[in-house]
Order: sequence, then structure tokens, then C-alpha cells
Amino acid sequence: MLALATTFWCLFELAGYSILSFVANVLLLLVVILFFWAKSASLLNRPLPPLPNLEISERTAGKIADELQVWVNIALSIAHDITLGRNLKLLLKVKVGVALWFVSFIGSFFSFLTVIYIGVILSLSVPVLYDKYQHHIDEKLSVTNKIIQTQYRKIDETVLRKLPLPSKKEKKMQ
Repeated sequence: MLALATTFWCLFELAGYSILSFVANVLLLLVVILFFWAKSASLLNRPLPPLPNLEISERTAGKIADELQVWVNIALSIAHDITLGRNLKLLLKVKVGVALWFVSFIGSFFSFLTVIYIGVILSLSVPVLYDKYQHHIDEKLSVTNKIIQTQYRKIDETVLRKLPLPSKKEKKMQ
């Protein structure tokens, strides 16, 4: 059975289909066939195609809702821990993931040659602009540097000093 499934999978991949696109195309073909069958049946005075009554029982819907509620509550609990910073490793992973997604999203708008072109233009124009407006730029950068230093001191006092650092003995043993 596994060999048969592997063979079908290879055939889909060779034909350029993924399993999802294959299933979607088969379902679309079935809908088109049922549409033409229903239209031709009404024109030829034939019976309509037999379609089952598609319903979900209340008991089944309740079971699905209960299972979905458990999974949603787990996801919300994890999201709650991430936003409160209880799980610092997971918080950092999420932030890195969001940052990488953002970079890839922005990068999808540009080709490599466009990035090289922008880099060359910036490398030629930024020094000229800095020479022209050096006093204003240095002023703004000094204010920005002071703001960043005060923010870093606040973060250092509230968060970073509370993190447990591994002792030097543990590093030597490893």
C-alpha cells in the first residue's frame, strides 16, 4: 500500500501537481459534471442527480466544537505566556520569526538587481548629503543616542539584570 501511495505521489510531482492541487482539480471537475448533469436533466426531463443530504448532526458539531475549544485554549495560553514574557526563549523566537517574516515580505518586492542598484545609489548619495547637512545630522543622532541609552538602562535594570547568568564553573565543566 505504501509503495502504491509513493508511486502516485511521484506521478503527481512529475506532472507538476501537488496533492492539494490534484484534489482541488478533481473536486472542481466533479462540480462541473454535476452542474452539466443537472442542466441537461432539466432540459431532457430526466431526474436530477442524486445528492445526499449534507448535514452535520448536533452531537458531531458539539464534539468538534469541544475539541476545537481545547486547541484554541492551548494556543491562547501560549500566546498569553509569550506576550507577558513568561517564556523568554519562546518570546525571542517569536520576535525573530516575525522580524524574518517582515524582512522576507519586504524583500519579496525587490529583485537582487534592484537591491544592488539601491545600494549603489545610496552609497554615492549619502556621503554627499552628510557633508552638506553634517551639523543637523550629528545633532539628531546625538539626541537619538541619548534616548536609546536611557531606554537601554531601563531595560537593563528591569529585565536583563533579573536573568540568571550561568556561572563560570558550569562553563568549565562542559
